[in-house]
Amino acid sequence: MAGQIPQRFIDDLLARTDVVEIVGERVQLKKAGRNYSGLCPFHQEKSPSFTVSAEKQFYHCFGCGVHGNALRFLMEFDHLRFPEAIEQLASRLGLDVPREGDDDPRAQQREQRREEAVNLLELSASFFRERLVMAEGSDARDYLERRGLSEDIVREFGIGFAPDKWESLKRHLGERGISDAVQIEYGLLVHREDSGRSYDRFRNRVMFPIRDWKGRTIAFGGRVLGDAKPKYLNSPETPVFHKGRELYGLYEARQANARLERMLVVEGYMDVVALAQFGIRNACATLGTSLSEDHLQRLFRLVGEVVFCFDGDQAGRQAARRALETVLPSMIDGRQVRFLFLPEGEDPDTLIRREGTEAFENRVLCAAPLSEFLFDQAAEGRDLKHIEERERFVTTVLRALERLPEGVLKSLLLRELSQRTGVEQANFQALLARADKTHGAHDAGLTDAPENTSSEAAPSSGNTSGGRRGVLSLVGRLLHLLVHEPGLVERLPESLDWCPDDEGDGALCHEVVRLIRAGGYRNAQVLLAHFHGTPEGERLAWLARRELLMPRDARGAEVESLVDGLRQRHSQRSPQEEYDALLARMQAGEGLSREERQQLNELLMELKGGTRPI
Repeated sequence: MAGQIPQRFIDDLLARTDVVEIVGERVQLKKAGRNYSGLCPFHQEKSPSFTVSAEKQFYHCFGCGVHGNALRFLMEFDHLRFPEAIEQLASRLGLDVPREGDDDPRAQQREQRREEAVNLLELSASFFRERLVMAEGSDARDYLERRGLSEDIVREFGIGFAPDKWESLKRHLGERGISDAVQIEYGLLVHREDSGRSYDRFRNRVMFPIRDWKGRTIAFGGRVLGDAKPKYLNSPETPVFHKGRELYGLYEARQANARLERMLVVEGYMDVVALAQFGIRNACATLGTSLSEDHLQRLFRLVGEVVFCFDGDQAGRQAARRALETVLPSMIDGRQVRFLFLPEGEDPDTLIRREGTEAFENRVLCAAPLSEFLFDQAAEGRDLKHIEERERFVTTVLRALERLPEGVLKSLLLRELSQRTGVEQANFQALLARADKTHGAHDAGLTDAPENTSSEAAPSSGNTSGGRRGVLSLVGRLLHLLVHEPGLVERLPESLDWCPDDEGDGALCHEVVRLIRAGGYRNAQVLLAHFHGTPEGERLAWLARRELLMPRDARGAEVESLVDGLRQRHSQRSPQEEYDALLARMQAGEGLSREERQQLNELLMELKGGTRPI
């Protein structure tokens, strides 16, 4: 968009919006005293723990912890970006959204290019669909028919065909005023630096449009009809397409069933389409990448149960282990994950054709729960009759449990581990508590947790100074203050040359200060909304949850003190900063020389008063 949305407009918009009305249009609410309650739309539950307050204009779930105002609810429930949520709230009131710098020619140019992108990808999708039904698409139609896809499924998924020509799409879009540069930027053309030539990325391929949650085409996947490589080809990363966030078939699954309870995650788009042909309408696929936290976040917003489908070979098992590592931190109570391993040599497409829908659904229902897979992979290749092998088994399981949120699932897994090994559950709990206490300092050989820590692991916005348990650098402490009280930005110098932007939280601090100044923000929730769904957003949300114990009247002076400290670093690093830098390098996996390790110990003795050697 052209510029920042003024804070005064956002405040006025929220003041004129009723959160009960917004939530009530999407969740069945009942009056419960002064508030309203209902089943939480963000996790599966049987008893209502989701509360909406008309007085405070706020919602909160006591089950999964989600909370916020009407703006945050729209972003979470409808999967809207911050500007889109503002636009939707404003449209309800018949308001136009003002923006800073609307008269900036560069901003207008950016807006025009964004509109071009939307039109470009939809025009491309239409082009591919039209070519499928023409004479040149006969081979593609034969292929789809051999795969058993009906015309209805082909039409529903928007499947098309890219002709076997070098510039077919390029000319089609060029005739409609779309420049080569824009086509290259959004992944439709390939540009050769050596010759300066550009040509169609997708040629002689069956085309599968990748759609966002609104059904808008944001990218493509293509399956080649001949012998060209690669067999499957996806669009590259573009301003509107990020492989680590999108899931193929999620839009179509929601269109087929608005009350999804379970999602099946498979490997490729042909698997998704083949399963849909056989009546299984709750499948989606990652797009050439491993499962990410963003993928999980999107899935668990829709359903309470996710089933991962893998090949039964060693590569499939390895992919499942990676998925397990990724999913563990997201397993709050009420969520369920299971792992389905197919017979070797089969994929969902071939298996459902051979066995039929009922047999495949039975396989899904019998998929291994997370607990079973966790214990099985920890025991793999080990003879648990031997004490040493049982010790390694226990260590593997406990490492996994460290990543689990506190809750019933974690307690049950500890009990199961106790029953399988004969070790008292209390001993495992003590080990986990000890590991939790020393997590941030363990790699450096420290026996005590650092001072000024939080009980929650801190997400990183990069190479942040301090341990995983949340020791804050000077810049981190400044961010902590700004997240809790954005108005403190007025105590900062106009120039930010005192703040490093190439290490730790520096770049994020630059962006936060810029946003607060541009939008005049005084509300932390609005500031956090700008970074929603990003690693930087997780970092800021963690800082917002971390209690700020400093009295309000002392915060301004603390900001100025932190700025002075950062300025001094330009000429000389303090012992604390030198220690933080060395410790950060060690925790990032960089090897330290003997002299550097000795220096780290000496700095630690100076700062902490002594501890055992590293």
